[in-house]
Amino acid sequence: MQNGLGSQKQARRNRLKSEILDYVSSNPNCTASEIVAALANDRRMKNHGLTPRKVGFFIPRYCKEILWNQDTSTGKRVYVLS
Repeated sequence: MQNGLGSQKQARRNRLKSEILDYVSSNPNCTASEIVAALANDRRMKNHGLTPRKVGFFIPRYCKEILWNQDTSTGKRVYVLS
């Protein structure tokens, strides 16, 4: 039975959202794997269990400001801030 309001979960989501938005705004045309590498190594988010797949699902759901296009040469999604 869950009694809390999920404030820690919401705080983690908000931090991840702000970190992704900061990274994409400073590095346009980046892939999900580049975002994961930067967050895990540079911004010390190793304990969040980030994978490119998780970030790829997170961005369309929670980061509506970020648009993506398909890179024709690699077939990967490339993210830019709208």
